[in-house]
Amino acid sequence: MGNSFGKIFKISTFGESHGKGLGVIIDGCPAGLVIDEEFIRSEMQRRKPGQSKITTQRKEEDEFQLLSGVFEGKSTGTPIGMVIMNTDQKSKDYGHIADKFRPSHADFTYHEKYGVRDYRGGGRSSARETAARVAGGAVAKLFLKHFGIDIKAYVSQVGHLKLDTPYHKLDLSKIEDNILRCPDAKKAEEMIDYIDSIRKSRDTVGGVVSCVITGAPAGLGEPVFDRLHAELGKAMLSINAVKGFEYGSGFEGVSMRGSEHNDVFYTDQTGKTRTKTNHSGGIQGGISNGEDIYFKVAFKPVATIMIDQESVNEAGEAVTVSGKGRHDPCVVPRAVPIVEAMAALVLADYLLISRTNKL
Repeated sequence: MGNSFGKIFKISTFGESHGKGLGVIIDGCPAGLVIDEEFIRSEMQRRKPGQSKITTQRKEEDEFQLLSGVFEGKSTGTPIGMVIMNTDQKSKDYGHIADKFRPSHADFTYHEKYGVRDYRGGGRSSARETAARVAGGAVAKLFLKHFGIDIKAYVSQVGHLKLDTPYHKLDLSKIEDNILRCPDAKKAEEMIDYIDSIRKSRDTVGGVVSCVITGAPAGLGEPVFDRLHAELGKAMLSINAVKGFEYGSGFEGVSMRGSEHNDVFYTDQTGKTRTKTNHSGGIQGGISNGEDIYFKVAFKPVATIMIDQESVNEAGEAVTVSGKGRHDPCVVPRAVPIVEAMAALVLADYLLISRTNKL
């Protein structure tokens, strides 16, 4: 029913925004992996609400409990189960929209699909579901670390404000140095001030998260329908509020000629086949070529705004929807670890699949 992701390294998530809690079951994680709980906790802290003035003020520590699949600190090869309990629900904030459809939310579509919906914070359609993904993605990151694969995402745009510097000219170790998670301190300050001004006007704004994967070997990807970039696209587009995905040269590549866009091969000093440029984004023919994999993910403005809007209710009657509750004025600061988590799940899965490709 669309609640699972992956083929070999597979996760299934459950839970709602205002239910008792959320959780993830990780199946297919190889035995013997050291499960670093402090690392998982640090990843959860990066996504949790209430981090700063530019995020929702809901207070959830997002502490997790390991239920299964780990013995004496290592994975056993059996399903790993984790739960994250909700502790700061304020369901009363949503009573006024119990039968109303909020503009650009999933209220109407869930009502049409199921005939019943959990209106408290959007239920399963809430971005709170992504807490379970980050927990699963943290385990995937621990797995990828064994193979020298690293994933880093950062905020590269908020509204009309863009960070145009290519990722390889940025110091990505500075991503966590500010509340926006932008490695350029000056641009980050400008973006933070802009988000804060949007928040004070009771509105919201969108943005872009860029991501780069280093250390991935050549050969990951399953043509023809399960190409690596197609799976990364599916992973990113499954995240709440995502409206766009592009990898490599993306849409800008259409203005280039083939002679400009082609990534010419050469042999480096170690005898490894490389490309002089990387317009392909590390993927050719749907398969990784050993170069850095990089992509961008576009997030829409948060749909809940503190401004009255016209809508209809379940009876089809005209109503006014008033925004209440605690919501992010811009999702991208907290989306950074979610993008990394989903990318890690894809890479972990394809790394295991690659072991079945040849003798």
